[in-house]
Amino acid sequence: MINDEGQNVDLYIPRKCSWTNRLIGAKDHAAVQINIGHLDEQGLFTGKTTTFAIGGAVRHRGESDSGLDHLWQKKKAELGQ
Repeated sequence: MINDEGQNVDLYIPRKCSWTNRLIGAKDHAAVQINIGHLDEQGLFTGKTTTFAIGGAVRHRGESDSGLDHLWQKKKAELGQ
């Protein structure tokens, strides 16, 4: 919920799995969130990151590697890298 000043006042904001778009529950202790840093042409970190959240069910099925690879390839195409 957002107050009159435009600030987010919710105590808990659930995450969504980047691969399946399912909500990641508070009790899903197998879920991970991965931040991937962006590099410039010289290979130096630019300070920008892309965040992906992978749910525990995807990790349990062994699909997190292929899902993360697909998501990153799609993101690289959007960024033009």
